[in-house]
Amino acid sequence: MTLLRDIAYVRSGDKGDVVSVGVIAKHPEDYPALLRSLTGPVVKDLFGEWITGAVEIYPMDNIEAVVVIMRGALGGGATRTLRLDQTGKAMGNGLLRLPVIAE
Repeated sequence: MTLLRDIAYVRSGDKGDVVSVGVIAKHPEDYPALLRSLTGPVVKDLFGEWITGAVEIYPMDNIEAVVVIMRGALGGGATRTLRLDQTGKAMGNGLLRLPVIAE
């Protein structure tokens, strides 16, 4: 099974209780699979009750990337949560575990 880590890189950040993750295709030909594989419901299913708000997906066709915004995703924020690893970096790397959806 091909996973997103096989076709993409991630860069992430967090501010308060919001995580933003850029998922960048390693090769232009991988971009359509990236778009098929990263949807709001898929991301919410991956993280379960960790995400209490909306998941927004923004395609960036000009650079073969997708921006994923997860609201209510850090248990109240880095200084309020009891989670062991409460950063956007951990969640960004978690996205790389998703399977790639074939055509």
